[in-house]
Amino acid sequence: MAGILNKIRSNCKSNNMKKMISTGLICLFFGFGIQQSNAQSYNNALGLGIDLGDGQTLVGPQFKHFFDSDNAVNAQVLFGDNTTTIGVDYSYNQKFAGTSLGWYVGVGPQLSFLDKKYAGDDNTYVAIRPAVGLEYKIPTVPLGFHFDWKPWWNLTNDSDFQAGRFSIGFKYTLN
Repeated sequence: MAGILNKIRSNCKSNNMKKMISTGLICLFFGFGIQQSNAQSYNNALGLGIDLGDGQTLVGPQFKHFFDSDNAVNAQVLFGDNTTTIGVDYSYNQKFAGTSLGWYVGVGPQLSFLDKKYAGDDNTYVAIRPAVGLEYKIPTVPLGFHFDWKPWWNLTNDSDFQAGRFSIGFKYTLN
C-alpha cells in the first residue's frame, strides 16, 4: 500500500477531493430527512467516513447496520485522488456501563481500484482491515461519532502492512 499511496500522493488534485467531500456530505444530510429519533441506541446509521494516516486521505459515505445489540456490519465507499475503495467490516460492539460510549473490534475485506494512468497494470488491490475503536452516540439527538485504528494489510501487488491508518466517522442514526 505504501507504494500505491506514494504514487497517488504525487498525483493529488484538490478539486477531486472537494467533489468527494461534497458527495459524502450530501449523503449524510439526505439521511436527516428519513430518520426517527431514538435516544438510546440505533439499528442503522448513515454517515461520512474519513480514512487517514500514512498515505492519502480517503473520504466517502458509509452505512452501519446492527444485526443485534452486539454484532454489526459497516459498509463504505471511499474516494481519494485517482482511487476508489470499497469495504465491508464485521464488528463486535459493547457499551461501557452507564454511558453512550462503546468499543468495538472487527475485520473486513477492502478492494481498492486505482486509475490505470497512475498505477499501470497493477490497479486493483485486495486488503484485510482489522479495526479497534470507540463509538459515541449522543443520547439526546440522532448523531454518533467513531474513531478507530484500522491498519491496512495489502494482500496483492507487493503485499505490505500499513499500521499507521485510522478512521473517523460522523453518522446520523436511523431507527
